[in-house]
Amino acid sequence: MPAAAPRLVNVVPHTHWDREWYKPYPLFRMQLVELLDDLLPRLEGDGSFAHFQLDGQLAVVDDYLEIRPDQSGRITALNESGRLSFGPWYTLPDEFLVSGETHVRNLRLGLATAARFGGSMPVGYLPDMFGHVAQMPQILAGFGLADAVVWRGVPAAIDAPGFWWESPDGTQVRAEYLTDGYGNGARMPEHGKELLDKIDAFREAQGNKVGDAILWMNGTDHLLPQAHLGRVVAEANEASDAYRIVVASLAAHIAGMPREGLPTWQGELRSGARSNLLMGVASCRVDVKQAAARAERWLERVAEPLTTLWQPAEAYPAAFLAYAWRDVIRNAAHDSICGCSADEVNDAVLHRYAESTRIAEAITERALIRVLAASEQAAVVVNSTSRERSGMVTAVISGDIAPPHTQQLSVRDAIDRTHTINRTTAVPVVQRLIIDDPKVSSAVVEEQADGTVIATFQADSGPKLQDMTALRLQLEALAEADPEGVVHLDIARSRATQEVLLRTEPVPGFGWRGLAPADLGEHAVRSSGQGITNGLVTIIPNQSDGTFSLNGVEGMGKIVDDGDEGDTYNWSPPAFDGAIERPQDVDVLVTEAGPVRGRMQITRRYRWPTRIDGGRRVGPIDVFVYTTVELRAGEDLVRVTVRFDNPSTDHRVRAWFPLPEPASESEAECAFATVTRGLTAEGGPNEIGLPTFPSRRFVSAGGLTVAHDGLCEYELVDVEGEGGAARAGSIAVTLLRCVGLISAGPMAMRALPAGPPTPTPGAQMLGPHEAQLVLHAGGRDPYVVADEAFTPLLTARFPGRDGLGDPRASASALQVDGAEVSALTRRDDGRMELRVVNTTGEPATVTVAGRTGRLTDLNGTETGETFTGELVLGPHKIQTIALD
Repeated sequence: MPAAAPRLVNVVPHTHWDREWYKPYPLFRMQLVELLDDLLPRLEGDGSFAHFQLDGQLAVVDDYLEIRPDQSGRITALNESGRLSFGPWYTLPDEFLVSGETHVRNLRLGLATAARFGGSMPVGYLPDMFGHVAQMPQILAGFGLADAVVWRGVPAAIDAPGFWWESPDGTQVRAEYLTDGYGNGARMPEHGKELLDKIDAFREAQGNKVGDAILWMNGTDHLLPQAHLGRVVAEANEASDAYRIVVASLAAHIAGMPREGLPTWQGELRSGARSNLLMGVASCRVDVKQAAARAERWLERVAEPLTTLWQPAEAYPAAFLAYAWRDVIRNAAHDSICGCSADEVNDAVLHRYAESTRIAEAITERALIRVLAASEQAAVVVNSTSRERSGMVTAVISGDIAPPHTQQLSVRDAIDRTHTINRTTAVPVVQRLIIDDPKVSSAVVEEQADGTVIATFQADSGPKLQDMTALRLQLEALAEADPEGVVHLDIARSRATQEVLLRTEPVPGFGWRGLAPADLGEHAVRSSGQGITNGLVTIIPNQSDGTFSLNGVEGMGKIVDDGDEGDTYNWSPPAFDGAIERPQDVDVLVTEAGPVRGRMQITRRYRWPTRIDGGRRVGPIDVFVYTTVELRAGEDLVRVTVRFDNPSTDHRVRAWFPLPEPASESEAECAFATVTRGLTAEGGPNEIGLPTFPSRRFVSAGGLTVAHDGLCEYELVDVEGEGGAARAGSIAVTLLRCVGLISAGPMAMRALPAGPPTPTPGAQMLGPHEAQLVLHAGGRDPYVVADEAFTPLLTARFPGRDGLGDPRASASALQVDGAEVSALTRRDDGRMELRVVNTTGEPATVTVAGRTGRLTDLNGTETGETFTGELVLGPHKIQTIALD
């Protein structure tokens, strides 16, 4: 009988490179430079070191070449010869905490960067993400990637080394399962016999999850290449006929793996059955998640659509947008967006998000000027989303009496006294104001009968008319006569002005309308007993506990503070937890009663413990929590803002909202889809399954939709019944989670550490915090609710002109119907690029009025199919169109 063929073992040398984590980026980059300075000559000179995988991201290549720009050619040559691989990502992202568009831009940047060096590894490498979104197979396939490599999140139901992973639309990729992580062969032993023993032990431990060809991932976090690799592999091959051990690429290993007879899994991968999912990263460092939400919204839903539609193609700010997106993509790296890093890293992440947001805002301002010019109106309201919508905006108009259907916020008199100074100081100040203030054309200086002097500045934005020599002599004479005499500085305008709130008429999608107040009719905001109503929604406060009722559903907005003895990765309750739910006292004040906006401020005083000591929460202190509940005319939304100054460490603060109907499941937004989840989560021996789940912009359950601005963690709570009969009565949204370590030791919710025990005093989130949520109980499309909640209607007006336009005048630059618009940008060839998503389970007909074009993949490459202005989009499908 012939001897059995030796079993193939593919050794893949690699490093998993976190750009920033428990050390800041500059320090890790120094280590990266040292790694590559050693690796490149080794690959060139040691034939036994046949291949090295430089993680799955291109940021590390750019990071290295900023320091060693002369090494670009060597990297290209090694990549083209198959000795070095990288990509396809620019950074390895967290999949749940950033948008689908961020994933698309990440892969585009990664592949474009890789192309400069000969191309990317053709594998969707996802080694250390804290779970995987349902649409990732469709995203990968949209970039021509037929294979994925995953570790965390694979459920217990998968007991094989590979499986078909299917998106909600039916797209499948083959997933290679790293059953023992990306470091099962991390540290190469000194001798071949030891390597053989390690491979035997791995096979025994993993059983059916080991493939016919064994994948031996020789690397882990920041691990340097191991110079003795080739010698040890040769020794092992010499010592045993049971294995044929080769140094290979990950792509080569996957190419040889079977694709028939594999199990199938559809949807997201969020199980902790075999590896830690690290379920608490959605709620630590909430400030980072809030900053991410702002940056992505301003780029995707405001700046890009407006500048694409209204700026000429030759003026498209591609370089500025690329700069902003690069920082957003850098922040998408899992240790960065998740907040499970050193405080210095989180500061850098926040700075990058802030700069990207400011770029987007500045681009928006310039696009609005173009809209205003095209409209020929004195003032317009602008809609950057694809749907027609109305909403509340502010306007500055003449007069001091609010017109009908508006609500006055402030009045600025025709003459406004700004400062009082002495005559000596007035000599330079008055002159500088005329010279420096572009709104001031001249000034009149007059001495009054009582000796006071009044300098009146004409703020008419006209040409500078002042005789500055005469003015200087007058001021000097007054100062010489009485150096300390009083001088009043008055600003004179042509008329009094006021700032008002108004609800607009419907504004076309991707369009504008002349700014003017709409008739509020029966849906104006007004008082209703102790609360407020607009005829669509009625809010009544509970004076005893500070909650409120929404259309009769009581208990909204309960604040629950409980202990957290965990770390940045996992919430974990202290041994003797005592949740604080009831305030010491409550004060309710209606601060605005309409007709455009109504606001009710609820002030609650709690006694929160300040710390955990010996498993108990101790050191109670007074904490005031301010909740503003807002209604707007004509809206069926309730806007909730919660503010407080956090004095406590090691705790979690959540807002609870009762459901109109008991629920057994929730539906939450993730990248390019919503995902339905039950009341439990699958855990394992090392991590307790905790049903705190992530949502990107909204979550719906039991007839209630909660949209939020970067509050990514929720849980269905108040569960009654068991098994299939279990139903939740409320949804809890985490407002703040405060911890002091990147990773703690054994804890109630997780047995093993997830990283180093680096102190993170910044993650205790001491100081002021604000959280914004929007509630909707009317059953409308949650994507519409999310846009109405947080994507602003914008206004623009000509300076010096009355701040209203003609509401009969309107226009739309592009009409898109039938699907959710994910992106509207401009391609390098000058054409517009439109990306749409069918977020439903039924086919949808997408129309773009009066436009034709070409269909492309997610990378923007034309597929050869034409677009004639209409297409049928399958359930949950993503489609990109290059518009002619």
